[in-house]
Amino acid sequence: MNHEFRSGFASFVGRPNAGKSTLTNALVGQKVAITSDKPQTTRTVVRGIVHRPDAQLILVDTPGLHRPRTLLGERLNDLVHTTWSEVDVVAMCFPANEKVGPGDRHIATELAKLKRVTKVAVATKTDLAAPDRIGEHLLDIAGLGQDLGIDWAEIVPVSSVSGDQVKLLEDLLVGMLPEGPPLYPEGELTDSPDEILVAELIREAALDGVRDELPHSIAVLVEEMGLREGRADDKPLMDIHASLYVERDSQKGIVIGHKGSRLKQVGQRARLQIAELLGVPVFLDLRVKIAKDWQRDPRQLRKLGF
Repeated sequence: MNHEFRSGFASFVGRPNAGKSTLTNALVGQKVAITSDKPQTTRTVVRGIVHRPDAQLILVDTPGLHRPRTLLGERLNDLVHTTWSEVDVVAMCFPANEKVGPGDRHIATELAKLKRVTKVAVATKTDLAAPDRIGEHLLDIAGLGQDLGIDWAEIVPVSSVSGDQVKLLEDLLVGMLPEGPPLYPEGELTDSPDEILVAELIREAALDGVRDELPHSIAVLVEEMGLREGRADDKPLMDIHASLYVERDSQKGIVIGHKGSRLKQVGQRARLQIAELLGVPVFLDLRVKIAKDWQRDPRQLRKLGF
């Protein structure tokens, strides 16, 4: 029997820190979305691409939907709604180590308004919950669907960390895609430009270990990026000059650290990740700048790519 090739888009949604980016990376098999234990890490819609002999599954990782307090927050929410209306499957992530709460209900209520999209529920982070807790969690997710009139096509527990049931989820999502030709070239894992991925890796390194008030306030812009001229072909070096923007003087101090120690750590960590991503050694020059209250300023938001 001739099985037709399938291709299409699946979007992971959920409240901030529900495990969406980690799941995207687990399915793609390498890092295309930044992860952090700070909520609201994802700001750009990253497309990770899963290539199979029978299908191409394009994963869209949206920012976590939340009640916005800034213009940036409003724009991120708009991005989520636009994305939902353009995909074949929406998979909502519910972390198994936390109870289904008001934030989940808020998103599911929005999801219930989508008519022509297949909806899947994913219980993430099952490695952090006991089996009986996971059982309760799956019943709660089913109950939420019944309350809101959402007909979940599947409810799947997974752990991106242990890999448990990740393959099963991939097979289920592929089965829900329409028949059609591949949409991206073989071997391409994301359609985000390198500059965006590099900026995201720098931001991830900057968020690691900082206090709670900072995550929303950091934006990264790659000012210049290119191979250094005059080097032998077998000894390439990628020069990258990037600026980290914060909103206040006090935040600048936090990012730079005592005598520049923190910024140095950020640079070292980001440089290793970027070199792995691009496949060449990297020289990374980081500057910290202040863009006062940029999250609320339309002009600054445009400059920073929102």
